[in-house]
Amino acid sequence: MTQTPSADAPADPVGFGRHDHASCIADGLAEAEARCAAKGLRLTPVRRKALEILLQEHRALGAYDMLDRLRAAGFGSQPPVAYRALDFLVAGGFAHKIECLNAFIACAHPGARHTPAFMICRTCEAVAEAQAAPARGSLGKAARASGFAIERTVVEAEGLCPACQGGAEGGAGDGAGA
Repeated sequence: MTQTPSADAPADPVGFGRHDHASCIADGLAEAEARCAAKGLRLTPVRRKALEILLQEHRALGAYDMLDRLRAAGFGSQPPVAYRALDFLVAGGFAHKIECLNAFIACAHPGARHTPAFMICRTCEAVAEAQAAPARGSLGKAARASGFAIERTVVEAEGLCPACQGGAEGGAGDGAGA
């Protein structure tokens, strides 16, 4: 079951670390099924398969990559098939759109109210999701000072994941693996 992180203690990033990937997929699908049932939403076979495909990756997939995978799984071959499924997953909080890549990734914290921040590896395209709190940081301070009401933020950082740094735990600026 997904835990909602407290406002003061963001969850650890999800995506770069080792984990039980089969359990990750099964838990994500079970969470989606339960939330859809509770909210009266239809998790159709194509929507479920699209979510399963996103959960199998820890990198963002474009709509046409999704369409190819759905086609291979026996679903329709027209672009609206993929776009409708992805739109449903994003609207339901099961997936996020990575704006800089124009691609999609499964939400690491479905059901939790959160502002995700994405760390995108420029080499292998792996994506990790972390929690952000832009309304409480310098952006929020600037918004409040100017009378601006933040409704949505997109936080995306590009760099090198630990594996592409040669497994070094340090940051990309330490020269490891680059």
